Amino acid sequence: MALRLGDEAPNFEAETTEGHINFHDWLGDSWGVLFSHPKAFTPVCTTELGYMASIEPEFAKRNTKIIGLSVDPLESNEGWSKDIEETQGTAPNYPLISDADFAVSKAYGMLPADVAGDAAERTPADNQTVRNVFVIGPDKKVKLILVYPMTTGRNFDEVLRVIDSLQLTANSKVATPAQWQAGDDVFISGSVKNDEAKELFGDWEEPKPYIRIVPDPSK
Repeated sequence: MALRLGDEAPNFEAETTEGHINFHDWLGDSWGVLFSHPKAFTPVCTTELGYMASIEPEFAKRNTKIIGLSVDPLESNEGWSKDIEETQGTAPNYPLISDADFAVSKAYGMLPADVAGDAAERTPADNQTVRNVFVIGPDKKVKLILVYPMTTGRNFDEVLRVIDSLQLTANSKVATPAQWQAGDDVFISGSVKNDEAKELFGDWEEPKPYIRIVPDPSK
């Protein structure tokens, strides 16, 4: 069954390039980004893994851990890391999950439950649905799901932007508009009545009764 926003992120144990983990224990009280790949040694994913490594400090500033997943034996991911460093300039500085038994991909709804066999014999096309980004909160609930085709590299600056919005709106009764960047004006949440909004925000700009604009309360 496919995951939906608000569902608990399935827990799992897995071997990674940084050792054995229990996912929920590894996540702890941090936010997390789990991003998946159909197979090691594929060009688009090579650029993605390298770029994520280069901006890992930005995720760390947001109390967010990164973890990758590939449908491959562990040794494939270790070898791939060397190629990523050589071609992209930055080796993965976060764990890569070896999902050679397909358990995590199945639990997260990226592969059908009846998939079986030797992961090494599967092609990237066989695993083309393993191209997701999951943002998971400290409460272990799924906050964002993005799904990309194999031919389109992911925009991880957008993932950072969304995390900024998720963290802001988790702590303040606001919502963020299209193209919002941290520090831009926001909307007072529709669930907040005017009396409460006055106490929380003071005055606001109101081009329409349902559009109540205030400064970013975190700034």
